[in-house]
Amino acid sequence: MLDDNRQLPVDVKLRKVNEFFNRRLEFVDDQTVWGKSDYWATPFEAMTKGKGDCEDFVIAKYFSLRDLDVPDQQLRLIYVRARLGGPASAVQQAHMVLAFYPTPEADPLILDNLITDIRPAARRSDLAPVFSFNREGVFAGVAAGGRAAGGTERLSAWQDLLLRARREGFD
Repeated sequence: MLDDNRQLPVDVKLRKVNEFFNRRLEFVDDQTVWGKSDYWATPFEAMTKGKGDCEDFVIAKYFSLRDLDVPDQQLRLIYVRARLGGPASAVQQAHMVLAFYPTPEADPLILDNLITDIRPAARRSDLAPVFSFNREGVFAGVAAGGRAAGGTERLSAWQDLLLRARREGFD
């Protein structure tokens, strides 16, 4: 998938990567897949199992887009509270999505395993952002132009994942 999409425009890369993982990974909780309440799998681990939770989908998409030369500044992993069943639902669940920022001022596009199409954040009223992060830091909000509120050392699962991913050849 990566080799076939290297020369494509970024909007096509986003769509291809989102569809690839949404079709090939089955959503299964970490306890069932890994025997742990929370585990952030590398893309290779998730693809080997063919299963993962929302973090695993997002992580696989993030590293794939980075490999396809999408700059880190344009990508953020975002923790959200998702209203299951739509914006009017009272049922909320912790969830993670990947955001792509075409420009620092732009409304980000949201890549999600809950829905197939990529939509601007303004059209995802079912999601309430909590915080966002990437390799550059942890951000209090989701605005691309915002400064990092701190380093990623506060996210031990992310730090552990980065080490394992580096061993697998991801930079």
